[in-house]
Amino acid sequence: MAKKILWVTIAISGVLACAGAAGILRPGRPVHALWLIVAALCVYAIAYRFYASFIAAKVVALDDKTPTPAYRFRDGMDYEPTNKWVLFGHHFAAIAGAGPLIGPMLAAQFGYLPGFLWLLIGAVLGGAVHDMVLLTASVQRNGKSLAQIAKDEVGPVGGFAASIAILFIIIVALAGLGLAVTNALTHSPWGTFTIGVTIPIALMMGIYMKYLRANKIGEVSAIGVILLIMAVIGGHFIVGSSFEHIVNLNRTTLIILLALYGCVASVLPVWMLLCPRDYLSTYMKVGTIALLTAGITFLSPVIKMPALTPFIHGGGPIIPGSVFPFMFITIACGAISGFHALIASGTTPKMIMSQKQIPFIGYGAMITEGFVGIIALIAATMLIPGDYFAINSTLNAAQLAAMGFPVGRIAELSNMVGVNIAGRPGGAVSLAVGMASIFGALPGMKALMPYWYNFALMFEALFILTTVDAGTRVARFLLQEFGGRVYSPMAKQNWMPGIIFCSVLVVGAWGFLIYSGSISSIWPMFGVSNQLLAAIALGVGTTIIIRSGKARYAWVTAVPMAFMLATTFSASWQLWNIFLAKAASTHGGESTVFSIDAALVALMAALAVIVVVDMARVWVKIGKEKVLTRNNISAMPISEE
Repeated sequence: MAKKILWVTIAISGVLACAGAAGILRPGRPVHALWLIVAALCVYAIAYRFYASFIAAKVVALDDKTPTPAYRFRDGMDYEPTNKWVLFGHHFAAIAGAGPLIGPMLAAQFGYLPGFLWLLIGAVLGGAVHDMVLLTASVQRNGKSLAQIAKDEVGPVGGFAASIAILFIIIVALAGLGLAVTNALTHSPWGTFTIGVTIPIALMMGIYMKYLRANKIGEVSAIGVILLIMAVIGGHFIVGSSFEHIVNLNRTTLIILLALYGCVASVLPVWMLLCPRDYLSTYMKVGTIALLTAGITFLSPVIKMPALTPFIHGGGPIIPGSVFPFMFITIACGAISGFHALIASGTTPKMIMSQKQIPFIGYGAMITEGFVGIIALIAATMLIPGDYFAINSTLNAAQLAAMGFPVGRIAELSNMVGVNIAGRPGGAVSLAVGMASIFGALPGMKALMPYWYNFALMFEALFILTTVDAGTRVARFLLQEFGGRVYSPMAKQNWMPGIIFCSVLVVGAWGFLIYSGSISSIWPMFGVSNQLLAAIALGVGTTIIIRSGKARYAWVTAVPMAFMLATTFSASWQLWNIFLAKAASTHGGESTVFSIDAALVALMAALAVIVVVDMARVWVKIGKEKVLTRNNISAMPISEE
């Protein structure tokens, strides 16, 4: 009885908080950020308790008695049974790249309300379902990748098209994430130093847990956190020292170093860098989000961005196009993200120890990411709208004032954090300013604003780098699968020449896109490709559910799949036209880049069409076979005793 009362109370609180966040409870009055926090916590808690349990019991039928691939194929390289808290750390860090931070930050141009509702509804009914179903499918199929599962369940045509689409999408996604971190760290010696130091810290933790103090999770966590804090503080003393020039890097150098990191990280064993770095990053991220939540609860700041801006109809300075469909592709991670399917069918199923951990890791990590997106949205929308646009666009104060968004405190904020923050698009800088503003507003913290700003930059960059290493590794898996069709040793996961060759090809591709692109071109393209992959993955999940004889539950994945297809095909068409128009209006290399972008968008959409049509063919075939079976059974003569 007490539990029922608790959940009814949570449900009522959630409804009231959602009404408060939408401005329904107090029309015409300022909306406080606390409404958004309470609404998100209540909705996510109810969804995890009831909807995730329903999916686990009825839709995917988890079997805890069957040994997982981590035990059956243990090799110490990719297949390795991993403590569930460490694995949650890896999985969350890998899926929660810059997306849940940058997406809501950029989508705030449409107002706070569209992004808030999408982060709630999308995460619960779309993203968490997507992640949990695909993780289960991979674990129950020996840790196979999404491309392999698509080939087995849909057929060779759809499977091959899905494989090509997945490879393109990973590369574009990694380019979109990498662009944000390079823009944030360009000529930022403090942030670059701090991020660089996290790599040897992670290596030390991996060796410590593997050889020195096996399974001493708490012990190595404490050491890692202390070293991280020292790295943030130490960055302050680098600025102005004789070592500053070493870490005061330009954009091109940062892109090269990021590519080198991605290549090396994808080759090393998972226990050495990937898992310890992701584990450390996750709990630092979760701790930071908890502190931000506490700060927002204590301060209860007012949301300064209107619920809806005039840019919902298009014409915004940050994201091209109207709120539909562009808001739904701008906020990907945090609501629903196809990139998650690559992790859920890539590294995580090869390390999970038990199927009963799937709801915690698959569904739980996704709604945690949704909450991160809510916090990022609050950090964006508590800024003066004119300041928000001044940071995230290259428009001057007069142009912004003409749009109805006068600049307020840009000079003051720049002075407080010690960096000129105007005209630094990409979302990373404005998020760091928003986070630093929350921490700096706490009693006695204003003088520490430069520390909080650089801490926030490190916080964002860690999100991105953990996705870069995991994403590059997954792309390498896929490229090796392709290579194995031409030269069989390429498919061997322990053949080092093939591992290195494929890793170099992957980082070269996304490194080129970062070098040649901008946030206004790459991020929408990343959003379209990412959400097309989500639709494909949900379609594969739907096929698996139908094949398993549970077609009555196919709506769980089919409904979000249909919505994502409608959204992304609409966005693809608009984005294709935008890129073609820009290619026609520019010259030389810039025109070529826009033409390549248009071709990539068209190719990804075409591949998605092939996969969806092939899946529909399979669904119809299964339906006809079941009807035929029923007819045959009913036509059988009944024997008389």
